[in-house]
Amino acid sequence: MPPTFANGKICYIEIPATDVARSADFYHRAFGWNIRRRTDGSTAFDDGVGEVSGTWVLGRPPGSAPGLMIYIMVDSVEATLEAIVANGGEIAQPIGVDAPEIAARFRDPAGNVLGLYQQGA
Repeated sequence: MPPTFANGKICYIEIPATDVARSADFYHRAFGWNIRRRTDGSTAFDDGVGEVSGTWVLGRPPGSAPGLMIYIMVDSVEATLEAIVANGGEIAQPIGVDAPEIAARFRDPAGNVLGLYQQGA
């Protein structure tokens, strides 16, 4: 099914990386993102539901301090934090700080800080 095309939709993200292959592997293993090669040879991704795509870029500093925060929706924040740590990421903010929301923040292998969000029951 093709992604939703609509005015105002967030559709593309460029994520700073120090090693594109390492970052691609991290997001594939931690979130199940589809990793693909473009015709120009660069590495791209599609999120877990095929609605947002993007790439990793070299030569940009990581988003290491919360400013604009991107949150990734997951089935279980707790299980995803375990996958993040197992694949080279770090916990930047544990579950519970944003209570009653089920959320946390993590640092990817390049140092970018992103959030996790779990829909409540």
